[in-house]
Amino acid sequence: MEIILWTSVGIIFYHFIGYGVTLTLLNRLKSGKPSPAPLSDTDLPEVTMLIAAYNEEDIIEEKILNSISLDYPKDKLKIVVVSDGSDDHTNNIVRKHPEVELYFKPLRQGKIAAVNRVMPLISTPYTVFTDANVMINKDGLRQMTDHFQRNRVAAVSGEKTVMSAASDSASASGEGFYWKYESYLKRMDAQWNTLVGSAGELFAIRTHLFETIEENTLIEDFIMTMNLAAKGYTVAYEPKALAIETASATMAEEQKRKVRISAGGIQAVIKLLPLLNFFKYGKLTFQYVSHRALRWTLNPIALLLILICSFQLASEFWLYEGLLRTQLIFYLLAFVGYVIRDGQTNVKWLHIPYYFIFMHLCIVLGWLKYFSGKQQVTWEKSKRVASTISLSQTQLLK
Repeated sequence: MEIILWTSVGIIFYHFIGYGVTLTLLNRLKSGKPSPAPLSDTDLPEVTMLIAAYNEEDIIEEKILNSISLDYPKDKLKIVVVSDGSDDHTNNIVRKHPEVELYFKPLRQGKIAAVNRVMPLISTPYTVFTDANVMINKDGLRQMTDHFQRNRVAAVSGEKTVMSAASDSASASGEGFYWKYESYLKRMDAQWNTLVGSAGELFAIRTHLFETIEENTLIEDFIMTMNLAAKGYTVAYEPKALAIETASATMAEEQKRKVRISAGGIQAVIKLLPLLNFFKYGKLTFQYVSHRALRWTLNPIALLLILICSFQLASEFWLYEGLLRTQLIFYLLAFVGYVIRDGQTNVKWLHIPYYFIFMHLCIVLGWLKYFSGKQQVTWEKSKRVASTISLSQTQLLK
C-alpha cells in the first residue's frame, strides 16, 4: 500500500510540478531558439483565416470586424466562414460583408467535417483556424506567420486568454489560473522541442500539410498538430498572438466543455498509441506522456488512491496522518469553492481547489461518456459570460 501511495503521489507531483521544473532546467541548459525576425508587408505571405461557426449570430459580427481590423495587408488576408448547419441569422450577417467568403450547407456534421470540406478549396500557402467566439489582438496574425520562416515549422499556435474581472466566479478564475500555468508549460515545450498540441481557438498550418481528419475526432486541433509533430515537424508557439474569450457562464456550462474535451482526450490517447514508443519518438514521447497522456489517464486514479491509502496508513506513521489531514483540508476548501462556484468574489484562490477537483471529475465523466458512445461530434455549445470584448481592447493588446 505504501508503494501504491508514493507512486500515486509521484504521478501527481510530477505532472503538475515536476514536469514544469524539468523543462525549465532543460531549457536553461540549451541555447534558446532565436526569435523570428518580423517580416515587412511586402514579405508577409498570403493567409486564409478560416472561422468555424455554428449559430453564432450574437458574436459573428464582432468576429468579422475584429478579423478585418487586424494589422495585416488586406490584399494578403482572405477571410472564410464555414457555417454548416446554422439556422439562425449567422449566414445573413456574414453575407453583409463582401470581403468575407461564406461556405454553408444545411446539414450539420460537426466542425471537423466542415473543415475537411472546405480545406481543399483553400489556395493560400497558410491557413489560420480560429473560433467565432474568440477575438485576436491586432498584431497576433503577424506574430504567428513570422514563425514560418523556419522550414521545419509546420504549425503555429496562439495563446488562449480568458477574460478576467476583479471579482469572478469559479469558471473564470479557475479556468484563468489553469490557462496561465498551461501557457507557461506550452512556452517551455516549444522552446525545448515542439509544442504538444495547440490551442484550437487559434492556430495556423502550412496548407499543403493539412490531412483529412476522421470525422468522429473530438479534439481535431490536438490530433492534427500531434500528427505533424510525429512526422518530425515542429509546432511553434506564439504567446503574443492572443485568442481572447470570456469564461463559461456557469460551472454547469463549463462542465459540458470539460467533459467533451476529456472524452476527446481519452480518444486521442487511443488514436495516438504509437506515440508511446519512446525509442522511435524520443523527446516527443516524453513531452506527450508528461504533459497530456498522464492527465487524461492516470491522474484521477492517482488522486483517489492517495486518499484511500492515506486513510489506511494514517495510524501507522505521522507522515501519513499529516498527508491525510492535508488532503482533507484541501477537499474542504474545494467544497467551499463548490458552494460559491457561481458567485462573484475577489478572493480568487478560493476557486482553485474546487476547480482542480472539478477538472479531474470531468475527466472521469469524459471517460464514461466516450466509452458509452454518448459523446457526439456535434456537441451542445457552452454558454459564455456576456462578451465585454471591444475592438479597441483587442487592438491595444500586444
